[in-house]
Amino acid sequence: MKKELLCDNIAGDGCGLKKVLGIIGGKWKILILCVIDRKEVVRYGDLRREIFGITNTMLANSLKEMEADGLVVRKQYDEMPVRVEYSLTKKAMSIIPILLELKKWGEENIK
Repeated sequence: MKKELLCDNIAGDGCGLKKVLGIIGGKWKILILCVIDRKEVVRYGDLRREIFGITNTMLANSLKEMEADGLVVRKQYDEMPVRVEYSLTKKAMSIIPILLELKKWGEENIK
């Protein structure tokens, strides 16, 4: 039986792992997913307060990228001041169990 490889061609665009890292990689996106997953619906200011050390620019850029990648839904209400809420898409919710497994692995293997 042939061993399944994580990536057949590391530099190739067809690698699923490379695609995943492209949309959730980096320092902040998984933390953003964690907060939205816990609260289900969250406002920008709440995200900013919950994620220690993130800058406004990085949060705004990450949310825009995550929306473009189909991970978060941005809902803007017609109010003054403007109210914006973020929630996870079904696509993002489907990666939560995988992230939970990574969390467990980290707790068991990284001291």
